[in-house]
Amino acid sequence: MTKPLLTAAIILLTASASIAQTFKNEFGFRSDNDSYLAQGSDRYYTNGLFIHFRRAVNQETLKEGLEKKIYEISAGQEIYNPYSGSAPDPARHDRPFAGYLYAGGALSWFYTNESILKTSVELGTTGPNSLAESGQDLLHNTVGFYELGGWDYQIKNALAVNLSAQYTRLLHRSSNKATDFSFEGYANAGTTFSGAGAGILFRAGGLNQLFNSAYTNAVIGNNAKTKALVKREVFFYAKPQLNFIAYDATIQGSMFNNNDPVTFDTKPIVFAQQIGFNYSSQRFTVDFGMIFKTKEIKSTAKAHQYGSLSMFYRFN
Repeated sequence: MTKPLLTAAIILLTASASIAQTFKNEFGFRSDNDSYLAQGSDRYYTNGLFIHFRRAVNQETLKEGLEKKIYEISAGQEIYNPYSGSAPDPARHDRPFAGYLYAGGALSWFYTNESILKTSVELGTTGPNSLAESGQDLLHNTVGFYELGGWDYQIKNALAVNLSAQYTRLLHRSSNKATDFSFEGYANAGTTFSGAGAGILFRAGGLNQLFNSAYTNAVIGNNAKTKALVKREVFFYAKPQLNFIAYDATIQGSMFNNNDPVTFDTKPIVFAQQIGFNYSSQRFTVDFGMIFKTKEIKSTAKAHQYGSLSMFYRFN
């Protein structure tokens, strides 16, 4: 191969590789389960499964100061138990059996100053229509867990309409770009969940800007404006957060017609601590986190903790 042809081939391959590293779409899932922490517990928020698809808007069409805009559709199921999935005596329940099934959409605005605004809406159901009993039964049969008992006393069917807004803002990043602190706040309003919370996010490792980071689900892009700080993110994170609980239908039952057999009041203030590890290339993300919460229910229920595993794949 002549030198001009060799040079052209190298340029073409380099350009192709560069193009291949930018992906517009992301698809993946998140799985929550208390068994991930290997403590032998199967209580309270015992399982969650969520599927997400995200797509980035053409960034060349965005106004100055707006780095990215990402659309998202999702579906998920959450399953809740008392102290065990086998609790046939309602007099001993310290939390209702409950499920929440939904489909939703979200829109996120990522600004150049590394602030983020995300709004979302979820439509779904609680009660038997959430298929939580069937989902937990399938899971237990698949992995060989114990037989369930007590779902006859779950909260009743109710339409779920839930709105949410979340705001994130970078507070400080070290000069070597290896650590940063950010503020995170949210507010929920709906027939299933209502409340608000705020916390401080700490990250340490190989980090990208918040508008390019896997932590904020922002690795995808479409004609990117600003180059990422690193090609691969590998970082540890921690987030202490204070939550105000105004309403939780999975504990208190329907707010409109509460004739559920077992319900409790919620603790209005709940402190949560999340710690985790994230690895992300341009194509893949793997994240594992542990969430520890103080007591959420005005009953004999204890504090709770669970693990969360996320995996995402990006493509054009």
